[in-house]
Amino acid sequence: MTLEMKILVTGGAGFIGSHLAESLLKDRHMVTIIDDLSTGRMENISGFAHNKNLSVYIDTILNENLMRKLISKSDFIYHLAAAVGVKYVIENPLRSIQANVRGAEIVLELADELSKRNHKKKVLLASTSEVYGKNKRIPFKEDDDRVMGPTTISRWSYSCAKALDEFFALAYYKEKGLPVIIVRLFNTCGPRQVGDYGMVIPRFIDQAISNKPVTVYSDGKQTRSFLYVGDAIGAMKLLSSHPKAIGEIFNIGSPERVTIKELAKRIINLVKSKSKIQHIPYEEVYRNHFEDMRHRLPDTNKIKNLTGFKPNYNLDDILKEMISERRTKCH
Repeated sequence: MTLEMKILVTGGAGFIGSHLAESLLKDRHMVTIIDDLSTGRMENISGFAHNKNLSVYIDTILNENLMRKLISKSDFIYHLAAAVGVKYVIENPLRSIQANVRGAEIVLELADELSKRNHKKKVLLASTSEVYGKNKRIPFKEDDDRVMGPTTISRWSYSCAKALDEFFALAYYKEKGLPVIIVRLFNTCGPRQVGDYGMVIPRFIDQAISNKPVTVYSDGKQTRSFLYVGDAIGAMKLLSSHPKAIGEIFNIGSPERVTIKELAKRIINLVKSKSKIQHIPYEEVYRNHFEDMRHRLPDTNKIKNLTGFKPNYNLDDILKEMISERRTKCH
């Protein structure tokens, strides 16, 4: 990506969005953030809010008049704004679907409409590993089948909404020539992440620091792979400047796999906590009729072969940094 581009980051006050915006500012780009603070926080951007190359709008991406203004002035759009987190999606099903589906539609529609014939506005759309659903074939490859639960279980609405976002993006690419890149993020974590919306690592760390029971849902044998937010940002930036990434979908994640119970044990040991692990049924947390993705592991060969990307941080590196941050805030 060339220097001094005008870049819009939707959801830029969120956990991932704020790290992306900060990194783009360091690269000397002109950055605009829009965020309604439904899950984002002003605290996330406080360290660079006074940068002269940054503009911040606290508003919803469903505000089409404002989005028209912001996109008209942008060369590149990172569309990260979304209703995220299992807990948030289950408790706010209507708002989640509207934000995820209509929000992406507005971004793509306006990016196409406001592009010039010889200068198309490029869009990187952040999708999710949730789109794979209950597929038991791991690691997940970008062209694997999606296996969904029933519509009566609201958890799957997020997966379906983000899949529809992908269909929208690919349709604009195929029919209109809009340059789009789709990334499926796998359990990104790091500083600034909070456990308010179901994110497991910050929740475990806070419990361990307080010597409270570390609450593992179900049997704890479900597996995840965790990617450092700085690595995720690096991957998105590599793809954003690669001409062969346009019109493609990429997994962004770590090949390092861990069970949730083992994750809890590692955090307790690193914190040197007196906490014990407590198993809690899903129904106590997410009401009845909840289903989980049992395993979540990306095949990252596609992005590695195109860009050379591989994570710099392993899980213990991530946990140590996050523990240090949480201890600083607690004291």
